[in-house]
Amino acid sequence: MTDAPSRTAFPNLPERRMLTASDGVPIDSVLLRGTPGRTSAVVVANGFTGSWRSPDTRMIAQRLLAAGDVLLFDFRGHYGSGGVSTVGNEEVHDLEAAVAHLRGLGYTDIATVGFSMGAAVVVRHAGLHGGVGAAVSVSGPSRWYYRGTPRMRLLHFGVERAAGRLFLRAARSVRVTDRHWDPVPPDPTEMAAHLAPTPLLVVHGDADSYFPLEHARRLHEAVRGPGDLWIEAGMGHAERAVTPERAARIAAWIADNRITPPA
Repeated sequence: MTDAPSRTAFPNLPERRMLTASDGVPIDSVLLRGTPGRTSAVVVANGFTGSWRSPDTRMIAQRLLAAGDVLLFDFRGHYGSGGVSTVGNEEVHDLEAAVAHLRGLGYTDIATVGFSMGAAVVVRHAGLHGGVGAAVSVSGPSRWYYRGTPRMRLLHFGVERAAGRLFLRAARSVRVTDRHWDPVPPDPTEMAAHLAPTPLLVVHGDADSYFPLEHARRLHEAVRGPGDLWIEAGMGHAERAVTPERAARIAAWIADNRITPPA
């Protein structure tokens, strides 16, 4: 879970469009362009309660411009997007809508970067849909329904209880479904085995209060193709734990490791 974003958007609002996921849900997105004429792009998938409006996400996006133009979006049930959050299941349609939009604009080298819930979605998307040149999981879970930390027990209360969902709607502008997953999708570790030839970078802090390091190690070990694991000393969880230096390193990794996906 991330901090509530500022209500202030970018000072000079870039290209903002409402995309449509394959199941009809409208997805609020913003495209940041760097050097004119580029064919490379990066899609940023926020953590649960995150938004393209947040200062942390805006900082990360500015650093990722070194690797390509950057598309930010709000997952379903979050802020300006429609529908309700399923906390990582149907959100894979939202990410695919973002990637498809970039392809329609002529981008051919697309990487995806996800944080926490968004990290799980990035791994699932790359395994299910393919077509991305690189994937980055930051502070991501390796399996579903993890309750091993106080933070995750609190999060489960928030999404599983009516009182918690009411709080999320009122305090965070996040609308969460009251339905259980049926069927339960393959977890990120299972999907990581299907990413090749797409390289996967796993970034995780040793001070993460949501998911301990075992999640990062399990995810990295499951990859059957190219990939790297960065264990970051002193780093906490998700977007707000990413420093400008870390974001710049991620951008450099993408530029150095992305591939051209097979047609």
